[in-house]
Amino acid sequence: MDRIRVNGGKPLHGRIAISGAKNAALPLMIASLLTEDMLVLDNVPRLADVNLLQRILGNHGVDVMISGKRPGEAEYTGQTLSISAARIVDTTAPYELVSRMRASFWVIAPLVARMGEARVSMPGGCAIGTRPVDLLIMAIERLGAQIDIEAGYVIARAPNGLRGAEIVFPKVTVSGTHTAVMAASLADGTTVIENAAREPEIADVASCLNKMGARISGAGSSRIVIEGVSKLNGARHSVIPDRIETGTYAIAVAMASGDVLLEHTRPELLQSALDVLREAGVTIQSTNEGIRVARDGGGLRPVEVTTAPFPGFPTDLQAQLMALMTRARGTSRITETIFENRFMHVQELVRLGAHIQLDGDTATIEGVERLKGAPVMATDLRASVSLVIAALAAEGETMVNRVYHLDRGFERLEDKLSACGADIERIRG
Repeated sequence: MDRIRVNGGKPLHGRIAISGAKNAALPLMIASLLTEDMLVLDNVPRLADVNLLQRILGNHGVDVMISGKRPGEAEYTGQTLSISAARIVDTTAPYELVSRMRASFWVIAPLVARMGEARVSMPGGCAIGTRPVDLLIMAIERLGAQIDIEAGYVIARAPNGLRGAEIVFPKVTVSGTHTAVMAASLADGTTVIENAAREPEIADVASCLNKMGARISGAGSSRIVIEGVSKLNGARHSVIPDRIETGTYAIAVAMASGDVLLEHTRPELLQSALDVLREAGVTIQSTNEGIRVARDGGGLRPVEVTTAPFPGFPTDLQAQLMALMTRARGTSRITETIFENRFMHVQELVRLGAHIQLDGDTATIEGVERLKGAPVMATDLRASVSLVIAALAAEGETMVNRVYHLDRGFERLEDKLSACGADIERIRG
């Protein structure tokens, strides 16, 4: 099993190219099931989750052709996927595939919308909480699908097609909004989604669907209106930059100190996170090429942050910010409101010398003078990278174990950091 070794204390200088957003690429790939024509996606990141979703789509009869530059070449703009779901041969998504990636459950929406039926395994548990699919099922039911749950599978049937409806989510749900938008695109009539998620990835998927012939307005706001169409066409679309990767590397620079240009990304995708970093004493500057992040070695100021749906501070940057605050001069507080069990990185940060106390959904972090390297264990995707960030500033060697989590969401992490001066390497085996 791969590990990552970090020798801390090296400032970061240079450029880091930000990859396409995983959280947009996955639903965009799933949206290919809505049309029999070719969907071409550019700027798709090379990630374990993308590879797994290709397998899942292949199970339904989808053909995926991959092209693009290879890692290590001077210019890097992601890979291109040409996806053809001309003939769907199976509307069942089996447990052995869905259980490995929760987002794959979303195939239920385009399958029932286009084929009139879908049989998709319940996704099972998750390391950072239960993350139930009840709101996804509710949205499809509101659109007229008959739902049955049998032997761990959700069976959706709409032999006469879906019908437009009003969908009011009781709480903001990214997965529910993605599902509702995809299903409603082929529904008969008008669908209005209230209390929709506002994440940039929602707007990116809606933009692609509109290129395919959908009629979606309001994506990126809390009210989305979809005029259903009878058929969607092929299109070509470039995945937006990954705001979580952007924020992660910005925090890494803040932790290690230095001056790095994050290329091919946009500040409006993560303004709240950038505001928090400025509050902590980090220099953030928008340029025509991306976002420049710098810290000259001066002390970090403590912050108080509560995670919230977009445009609030992202839960997917909570662990990274906590790592940064272990070196702040004073007391910081981070409250997690999105997922339960998302403080599993705390005990691993403590192994590096952090002082953190938990009280329910709030973590109190007392900044320390120094962190010291130690063996640590990754528990989930974002927790994994928080340990790498802490290791960048720790004295001596840190060995991060179980880094397969990292490969689900970060493309060539060790290559991007080492190119900017970090002493980091992957140990295979």
